[in-house]
Amino acid sequence: MSLIESALQRLRRAEDARTEAAVAVPVAKPAPVVVPVLDEPSRRMSLDLGRLRAAGYLPEELMERRFADHYRQIKRPLIEKALCGPPEMRLILVTSALPGDGKTFTSINLALSMARERDISVLLIDADGTRARISEVFGLRKEPGLLDALADESIDVESLVHRTDVRGLDVLPAGKFIDHATELLASARMQQIAARIAGRSSRRLAVIDSAPLLASSEARALIRVPGQVALVVRAGRTPRRAIVEAAAQVDKSKLQGLIINHARPAPGSAYAYGYYGYEDDARERARDAAGSD
Repeated sequence: MSLIESALQRLRRAEDARTEAAVAVPVAKPAPVVVPVLDEPSRRMSLDLGRLRAAGYLPEELMERRFADHYRQIKRPLIEKALCGPPEMRLILVTSALPGDGKTFTSINLALSMARERDISVLLIDADGTRARISEVFGLRKEPGLLDALADESIDVESLVHRTDVRGLDVLPAGKFIDHATELLASARMQQIAARIAGRSSRRLAVIDSAPLLASSEARALIRVPGQVALVVRAGRTPRRAIVEAAAQVDKSKLQGLIINHARPAPGSAYAYGYYGYEDDARERARDAAGSD
C-alpha cells in the first residue's frame, strides 16, 4: 500500500471517529419558559354572617338597608382618596378613643361595604393584637397573622391572608400576641409589611382595625403607618376630652373623618352612624356628638 493510500485510510478513520463522537454528544434542551403568576391567598374560609350578627358585629336584619346607606356615605370619600392618591392612601386605619366606641363593628361593616364595589377588593386586617376581636369572631384566633410576620422576617405576610367566600373580601388575622408588639409595630419591618400590602394591587384597599388610641401604646405606634385614619366615637358615651385628645394624636392630613355611632337622627328611630369630614371645626362637632363628659 502506497504512502498516499495509507494516509487516506488514516484520514477516513479520523473522520469516522469525529462523526461518531458528534453523534454521541447529547443535544441540550432549551430551558422551560416560566410565566410569573401573581400570588393568591392559599388559605380559604367561609364567612358565617349569622355568627357575626349574633356576636353583635352586624346590624339586625331589619336594619341592614339603613346601615348600608350609612356606610355608603362613610366609604365614598375614603375610596376616592385611596384610588387617586399614593399607595399608603390605600391603607385605612379605623380606631377609637376608648374601648367600647364601636371601632371593630365599624371596621367589619366598612370592609363588607367596600367589598361590594365592583372594581376593588378589600383586605380586613386585625391589628388589635391584645383583643383580636376580628380574629376571634371570624374563627381565626389561633391562625398565624400580622404579629407572626412582624416577628419573623422570613414570613411573607401575603401567605397568611385568608380568602373568604364573600367576593372581594380577604382577612389577615392578628396572629400570636407577643409582649413587644408595640416595638414591632413601630419598626422598619412594619413599614415593609405595609408597603407589601399597599403595593399588592392598585385596586385593593386595606381596612385596619386598630386598638383604641388612648388605651394602647400599640395603636399610637401603628397610627403613623396608614395614609388615612377614621376615628370612631360613640354619641353620648365617649367623653369630649377623650375625643379631642385622640384626634390630637393623629396627623391632621391623615384624619379623614369622625364616625359617630349610636346617634339618634329622630325621636323613636334606632341608632345609626354618621360621618363628619375632618375640617377646622371637627373638634367642635365631636364635642356636640359626644355630649357631656
